[in-house]
Amino acid sequence: WVMDEFCSTLDRDTAKIVAYNVQKLARQEGKAVLTATTHTDLFEDLRPSVYIHKRFGKEVKVQYYSNKPNTACSLTKQMHVQAGTMEDYRQLAQFHYRETGGMPPPRKIFTLKRQKELIGVIVYSYPPIVCFGRNKAFTERLTTQELNEKISIISRVVLHPKYRTIGLGAKLVKETLPLADTPYVEAVAVMARYNPFFEKAGMQKVAEQTPSQSCVNALEKLRKLGFNPVLLASTKQNIRQLKKMNYQELEECRDILASVQSLRLRRSIVPKPFASAEEYKSALREAKIEKIAQALRVLSILTQTKVYLLWRNPDKQRN
Repeated sequence: WVMDEFCSTLDRDTAKIVAYNVQKLARQEGKAVLTATTHTDLFEDLRPSVYIHKRFGKEVKVQYYSNKPNTACSLTKQMHVQAGTMEDYRQLAQFHYRETGGMPPPRKIFTLKRQKELIGVIVYSYPPIVCFGRNKAFTERLTTQELNEKISIISRVVLHPKYRTIGLGAKLVKETLPLADTPYVEAVAVMARYNPFFEKAGMQKVAEQTPSQSCVNALEKLRKLGFNPVLLASTKQNIRQLKKMNYQELEECRDILASVQSLRLRRSIVPKPFASAEEYKSALREAKIEKIAQALRVLSILTQTKVYLLWRNPDKQRN
């Protein structure tokens, strides 16, 4: 890979992130890289095996280094973890696909900062009473009191888009797991299937949960009605699509939602913990477009394959 004027027009933070990722990908793929640049601040992140410094006239300096991958972007050395607040989370919530919706009450919040700049936020919450994968992880059923005393759950991990791809997700999780101050920490995540940063941080993958057949069938029927499954997570997009429909298509959409067997989906229409199927169907018939759009968003979450992960605090285990 030959690159002239490498990262010359980028701001220096972005240039370092690009340089770090270029060397990482090149070494993973076994590629040789030749870069020419007037910036000397990229040396640490590129970590070249041959460094040629050309100055004036015949003044040329050549240095050789071992061809080892750089495992951390230089910017990470400037970042530190500290206690945070919900206001910190709100500042970055726009960069999380679920924003503020559906988040349980926070137990502890930590931030990743570079001096005063907010880079990332992690939110630990009290665990839900029921969580898939927990039965596989624990040999005995825990009472509600034991759950609250022994388990925290990671409910949000958000990074500023500028600083993604340099391992900060794993850093934020790894450095805050012991600070949760419980014997166990759970995480349920879709992204864990594609980016194993929870496992890199020391958590153990325990189980996967695939969507129910009723959710899969509903998604296919909605596709035929003109919905793009990729965009179902956007309430605004769902409203736009619903407003284009005629009366018959709108009724068909209600019927599709009514066919899904999920208490979580029912709660998006009927504001009570355990609504019956009849209550759900009746409320769906009366629901306005905005409410249906929210239910479609919940369905999009239910159709994702989720991963359950667990971390055991070695200090708490000994105690």
